[in-house]
Amino acid sequence: MSKKEDEQARLEEEQMELRRVKLPRGDQVLGLCEQRVGGSRMKVRCLDGKTRMCRIPGRLKRKLWVRENDILLIEPWELGGDEHGDVIFKYKPIQVGFLRDRGLLKSLEERDEF
Repeated sequence: MSKKEDEQARLEEEQMELRRVKLPRGDQVLGLCEQRVGGSRMKVRCLDGKTRMCRIPGRLKRKLWVRENDILLIEPWELGGDEHGDVIFKYKPIQVGFLRDRGLLKSLEERDEF
């Protein structure tokens, strides 16, 4: 492939990622990974103002690699939902830009820690 074709394929892939951005539904909230605690657990500051101890469920453990300052989609637990939750999805940088453009990350930007 030529350089022009490679760039065109990359742009098409980015457009597909933007079309498939997962948005929070129901109880789900967006959050920022503050600290990895160990294993598949981490402290996540959610946009609803709560800090939760979240885990990566077993079905996603090998597929989802999370680092500090990643933007995540969190589903709070039914019991103890203010303190615990599951990580459902990790947003890529282009998807974070899309969320920021839509105004879904305003409370993170207001705190100036992002």
